[in-house]
Amino acid sequence: MTATNRRIQRALVSVYDKTGIEGLADAFIKAGTEVVSTGSTAERLSELGVNVTEVQTVTGFPESLGGRVKTLDPHIHAGILADMTNPTQAEELKSLGIKSFDMVIVNLYPFADTVRSGADEADIIEKIDIGGPSMIRGAAKNSASVAVITDPEDYALAAQRVADGSGFSLQERRWLASKAFATTAAYDATIFEWTGSHWTEPQSISASDKVGSESTTQNTETKQSQQQDRNIAMFPPHLTHTWDYSHGLRYGENPHQQASLYVDALDQTGFAHAQQLGGKPMSYNNYVDADAAWRAVWDFAPQIAVAVCKHNNPCGLAIGKDVVQAHLKAHACDPMSAYGGVIAANSTVTLEMAQNVRPIFTEVIVAPDYEPEALELLKAHKKNLRILKVAQSPHTDVQFRQIDGGILVQSIDKIDAPGDNPDQWKLVSGETAEADTLSDLVFAWRAIRCVKSNAVLLAHNQATVGIGMGQVNRVDSCHLAVERANTLANGENRACGSVAASDAFFPFADGAEALIDAGVKAIVQPGGSIRDQEVIDVAQKHGITMYLTGTRHFFH
Repeated sequence: MTATNRRIQRALVSVYDKTGIEGLADAFIKAGTEVVSTGSTAERLSELGVNVTEVQTVTGFPESLGGRVKTLDPHIHAGILADMTNPTQAEELKSLGIKSFDMVIVNLYPFADTVRSGADEADIIEKIDIGGPSMIRGAAKNSASVAVITDPEDYALAAQRVADGSGFSLQERRWLASKAFATTAAYDATIFEWTGSHWTEPQSISASDKVGSESTTQNTETKQSQQQDRNIAMFPPHLTHTWDYSHGLRYGENPHQQASLYVDALDQTGFAHAQQLGGKPMSYNNYVDADAAWRAVWDFAPQIAVAVCKHNNPCGLAIGKDVVQAHLKAHACDPMSAYGGVIAANSTVTLEMAQNVRPIFTEVIVAPDYEPEALELLKAHKKNLRILKVAQSPHTDVQFRQIDGGILVQSIDKIDAPGDNPDQWKLVSGETAEADTLSDLVFAWRAIRCVKSNAVLLAHNQATVGIGMGQVNRVDSCHLAVERANTLANGENRACGSVAASDAFFPFADGAEALIDAGVKAIVQPGGSIRDQEVIDVAQKHGITMYLTGTRHFFH
């Protein structure tokens, strides 16, 4: 013990989740601790043999408004907030006839659980805890005198310190207070996440004059203009969000890096909540690659698609009449790089597909479901294969990326811009594409979204045949796409007769020339370069069909 340890002689206990409360009850009985408690918590402690004083006995006021008001009373909060190391406050509390608390044990109404359950708005609102956070914050503020327990994992420690009479030192109380503030911060952030998406700004406010009088300063006008130009729901004044710790990972991208998975408090359907049906535990890189592959295949829904990804890039992507055909076509793009890759399908994995996957060394396979025979085969013959089942397609709308000292926020890049509609494409060279060629161009354009920039992709028969990705100039990406198309297929010249997509404009004509020289018959690209006409002239010279989309799909 230290000079700052304070024995737990009087405790306030109010918990919604009563798991583990038995150990605390035994300690209270052993130490003769005076216990004040609320409603159902008082009932449970009494059942366990604790001599409990109900809150309403202390306040002299009954629980009211359907339980909304229980502990919001000076007789409770003065007892929590009085700094008993301060003689003046200790004397004042005594003069008021109020007794201090040495420990406050509180856990909160399950707001996130209620939202996830699909409850209606009225039930969700009732699970916004008011008294609980107030008691926690008061006790945490007054850590000079009070030990606050919010984490059930700390119940055993609290019970030990009550039973042996040692209490907690000041340093320990400060640590518990910090955990308590984290609890209330995460709780409020979760509430804001829900209210921010459900209680949006009404038109009656957004249509009003927010600038004010003519005397408003220029700075205020500028600030107001910026606020009006932005999507407040997506870019609020304060970015508050919370993720809950799920589990630790063996390491991060490299063995010397530490890593863990956190999950959205209100979302149990996203990829982070994938059900693992077999194989080794997921790694950091597994999650990154599998998430990229999962997003890629859903760009083609409702068509059946399969992606094979490696290092957050596709090494094969295809659509087919069934999942078996789609997988075979995707794998054929780059069988060498598929080794140790990730396979994603937006359709149920069949036994036949599983048989085709069996001889391929694969780190992860992810799909919405598996035929029982397919799952049995994969689990029996590929012990290390991580088999993931994700019931829902990707639905995240906002993307975060940390930089030193800040965070970047943007809407997720999807195939939903005006230029993603082939009806909006502008034909600038050659003949209008025939149906099969146009179909391949549309496929290539959708596929380019998931390729790291600079990206150039060759496609034929609704499948990738060559991908150039991640190069620092576009002409290198063009040469790489052609090279991979022609060197990974047993000498077959797959570039000839294929179509090409570029995720951004050609800054010079050399990239387009490289594709045309390789036999590409049609190209789709955003346009927008100051040298667009030079690129178009090259296409026209060779009679190549070229479309401009006006939309870009960079992926950094």
